[in-house]
Amino acid sequence: MHRGHDHHHHDHGAGGHSHSHAHAEAHAHAHSHGHNHGHSPRPAAQWQTPHLPHGPEADNHGHPETDLDLVEKAFVEGFATASDPTSFLRLARIPFDTVTAEGARVSLLRVETGETTDIGAVMPHLGGGSFRYDPLPAAMTSRRRTLRFVYFDGSATLPLTLAQVRALAQT
Repeated sequence: MHRGHDHHHHDHGAGGHSHSHAHAEAHAHAHSHGHNHGHSPRPAAQWQTPHLPHGPEADNHGHPETDLDLVEKAFVEGFATASDPTSFLRLARIPFDTVTAEGARVSLLRVETGETTDIGAVMPHLGGGSFRYDPLPAAMTSRRRTLRFVYFDGSATLPLTLAQVRALAQT
């Protein structure tokens, strides 16, 4: 407090405003909104990818496909209701019989889908000899669908993800 003022004011950054006060010395001065006032929201942060060195364009092999989790979710939903699963696989360009990057011939045996629901969490106690278990409240449970393509390589089955199968299709 200073010179008869009985209120607290300080600057929290840009965006101040002028107003008068009802006390002995009426005056106008700049105030910012402070952290508890919901006036003008802050602008969104912009994320940028750093520029890569100039040169020949690198191929996209080895880079994960954008939103592959959404593609996989849509695949599971569509595959479950497809009247002709074989045609659905053809439409999705899933190879039935192909060769891996290592040169092994693989053949598609089945497509496995499943649903997983997380209903609890564990945390190890100090020292690692035991753990604590906590059931999750309904709002924190999570459900996800799983998708596996099971191929046969001549001696054993080979479960692959959608990303791995898409890489097979490009070889």
